Amino acid sequence: MPDPIFDHPRLVAVYDALEGDRPDLDVYEALVAELGADKILDVGCGTGVFATRLAAAGKNVTGMDPAPGSINYARNRPGGQHVNWIRGEIRDVPSSGYDLATMTGNVAQAIIDPNKWDKTLAGVRRLLRPGGHLVFETRDPGMRAWDLWIPELTDRTVEVEGIGPVRTWTEVVDYARPLLTFRTSWVFPDSAVLTSHSTLRFRPRHEIESALRAHGYALLDVRDAPDRPGLEWVFIAQRP
Repeated sequence: MPDPIFDHPRLVAVYDALEGDRPDLDVYEALVAELGADKILDVGCGTGVFATRLAAAGKNVTGMDPAPGSINYARNRPGGQHVNWIRGEIRDVPSSGYDLATMTGNVAQAIIDPNKWDKTLAGVRRLLRPGGHLVFETRDPGMRAWDLWIPELTDRTVEVEGIGPVRTWTEVVDYARPLLTFRTSWVFPDSAVLTSHSTLRFRPRHEIESALRAHGYALLDVRDAPDRPGLEWVFIAQRP
């Protein structure tokens, strides 16, 4: 079931504004150029920010997400008509021969079930052409990013066009290694308060590397996320 933040109409409508300029996507755009990718699958595309950026650059892009609310928003955003949108899972992507598959925005951590993680890695490999690449990021659990996920540090108000000021904050609810659950709250101009509970899986680096190799990938590189050096890894794997 999709996380409510990615499916509730009111939350989907403010998601992009609250996420800001998305400097985290710059490394992916650079890798598209570095790897010479033209046909790209954006796994867990959310509201379609990255997919539409690539399409605007002339790429052949498919955006896939299990949340109907996010896909509907993505389809109707400026430039959305130039992307092939799929509401579903990896198994629902009909075409193959992709040069590159991406999981931006820590999508990999949102796949918390080990069986589903295995199916995702296997399914992406099936969809890549020989020599195609999988690129994704994940937080280093050793850096304990969640220690900063407290209301005192996350409370902020953002002016959202067409909606007005929206206040939001985040707090950790539970951590039972490797799973962490946090709650995000939003207060809208009409005083409506919405909350969303999300769970992430914090995998150690060796576990991710082992999983990639077990599913037939060659691990080419593990880099620092440029916008969060020392905090997140960017994995670059290839289907031989």
